[in-house]
Amino acid sequence: MTDTINMHSLVLMHYSIALANDNIIESSFDDDPVEITMGEGDITDGMELAIFGLKEGDTQTLTLTPEQGFGLRDEENIHDMPLSDFPADLQPEAGLSYSFESPDGNEIPGTVVSIKGDTAEIDFNHPLAGHEIIFTVEILGINNAHAEIG
Repeated sequence: MTDTINMHSLVLMHYSIALANDNIIESSFDDDPVEITMGEGDITDGMELAIFGLKEGDTQTLTLTPEQGFGLRDEENIHDMPLSDFPADLQPEAGLSYSFESPDGNEIPGTVVSIKGDTAEIDFNHPLAGHEIIFTVEILGINNAHAEIG
């Protein structure tokens, strides 16, 4: 019996994410495949749903809504930050993305929207938030041996 992807599968796959205009954002097809564990947050819930039930050798291309992909844009995720908070050797520029430390110590990406006086406006939304994405996947291997029983 061939394994199918379930909620605890270890999955070896190639994938690509493209925008509706076919502009490929990232892809593993010309590189090493990626390994993900279902249910661990390695990919979005919508992407997990897209590959759930697939078998080794399956390929699939789906258009995911913003909610299934990287979420909707949230204006609450845009914050002003004093330029003095940036390291002295790092001059923020509009359009550039940086890694910031959140209050709980995690690294979160943010993109500088604009510089106004001595303040930078930072957008902490995922760069693909609010976009439909085209998710293509090729399943190379599935391991359900480690899946929890019971």
